Amino acid sequence: MSLKSTLLGGFAATLFALPAFADITVEDAYARSSGPSAKTGAAFFVIKNTGMEEDRLINAASGMAKRVELHTHIHGDDGVMKMRRDEDGFEVPAMGMHALQRGADHVMLMGLTAPMVQGETFDVTLTFEHAGDITITVPVDLERTADAGAMKVDMEKMDHGKMDH
Repeated sequence: MSLKSTLLGGFAATLFALPAFADITVEDAYARSSGPSAKTGAAFFVIKNTGMEEDRLINAASGMAKRVELHTHIHGDDGVMKMRRDEDGFEVPAMGMHALQRGADHVMLMGLTAPMVQGETFDVTLTFEHAGDITITVPVDLERTADAGAMKVDMEKMDHGKMDH
């Protein structure tokens, strides 16, 4: 076998072994906290999957917080919205999308390492079951209203008691 064939074969094998990053895109990312001394914050965005296979966001990491988790809200029997960690991650259907938004699925940032400042950015690495790791830059937008494409949530009716943060 010639050197040229060996190199081409190795290149082709590497190309097909790489995750399909092009199938997953992230749009309209932003993050917020409740104020400059807040110890927690959250990131929101829309995940689009242009591939023919479903994928799943299974983890997130960021130097912006000591602990980063995928969270969701559930409506309790007592009428109180409760936030909880979602161990299964978020499905992104083939040729579809999944929106992470206030009052629903989101990336929870606990133990912020710095205050969230309007207009600044930080990186979040998203881990997908098939696409692997994708790092996005998330702008802080403390002025965005809850009804800007997201569900409205009454924060006074939210149970943060069992969130361990």
